[in-house]
Amino acid sequence: MTSMPLQQLDEALGPWRTLSPVRPGRGWLRAIRRTLGMTTRQAAGRVGVSQAAVVDAERNEASGDISLLTLQRYATALDCRLYYALVPRRTLQETLEARAGDLARTLAGSTPGTGLAHLPADPAQVERLVQEFRQQLLAGRRSRLWQGGA
Repeated sequence: MTSMPLQQLDEALGPWRTLSPVRPGRGWLRAIRRTLGMTTRQAAGRVGVSQAAVVDAERNEASGDISLLTLQRYATALDCRLYYALVPRRTLQETLEARAGDLARTLAGSTPGTGLAHLPADPAQVERLVQEFRQQLLAGRRSRLWQGGA
């Protein structure tokens, strides 16, 4: 069963999953500044920093080493919006279900008296046990899915 906040967040992230942004090789700051015909000195004046700071910010953004706060300041100076999102590769519900399935297979193989090693080699019976564990995990506290690392 999907909780309302989980479903709402999955829906909010939906449009982001369809994007395939390709960052310019030297970064967005430099690409947009140059396309606007703005020099580093002019950008520095708009941001309120030195020309060297603009060059550093562009280099840091291109290398992925810029803070969000700094990037926001430069975006504002370039009349841009900064969007920031963590976009899961699949829905959060799918992530939870996959994690529960992996953990259920591990539990089914290590639970004394009910582990896979103690069952006949009937794949259907093994799968039923795994699905039972999976459903129990999904019905419980989500934090249980992440105990024990990876």
